[in-house]
Amino acid sequence: MQPLLSFSRLVDRLNEFVGRWLAWLVLAAVLISAGNAIVRKVFNVSSNAYLEIQWYLFAAVFLLAAGYTLLRQEHVRIDVISGRFSKRTQIWIDIVGICAFLMPFVIVAIRLVWPVVVSKYQSGEVSGNAGGLILWPAWALLPVGLALLGLQGLSELIKRVAFLKGLVPDPTKKGSAKSAEEELAEFLRQQEVAVREKAALENTQRTQGSTK
Repeated sequence: MQPLLSFSRLVDRLNEFVGRWLAWLVLAAVLISAGNAIVRKVFNVSSNAYLEIQWYLFAAVFLLAAGYTLLRQEHVRIDVISGRFSKRTQIWIDIVGICAFLMPFVIVAIRLVWPVVVSKYQSGEVSGNAGGLILWPAWALLPVGLALLGLQGLSELIKRVAFLKGLVPDPTKKGSAKSAEEELAEFLRQQEVAVREKAALENTQRTQGSTK
């Protein structure tokens, strides 16, 4: 079981790395969108390539982060029924779901989309829009994202089996890592405290200066 747990930890680190770096693609998409809008309004110049690269970046974030989302237990879960069961029963439901639904879906989807990716690559097909981008990189995101999701599914399966054996803690319990919203709220609070402290310090200095 230990070699499997080592594999699970390796997959977790991979998807954690991918997920954190994908956040920069969101920033890139925002900057490209803003730049394209400014150039179009100010200079009346634009290109479909700028629009399509935004779609590509969104597709990359959506598809490649699927494994990371599963790792962080952020996929939509319907716990109305399973929440009534014991933890071991919930783990067994997850195991059945991974084996009967997630993994077959990943395998079938990759098998279906891979010939399309190869065809797009061999033909060098370009978007039908004027100035559009080549298509195969966008199609290639699908099997890569599915592969990352499948690997994470295997990792989650290993962790759940290990939990049933008493080797690891509850894998369905979300970590203590803060969400992006929580990190932003904490940052804003820190900024507000810093502004207040600076204002108080300046007020103290002015008061001391006036008394001298």
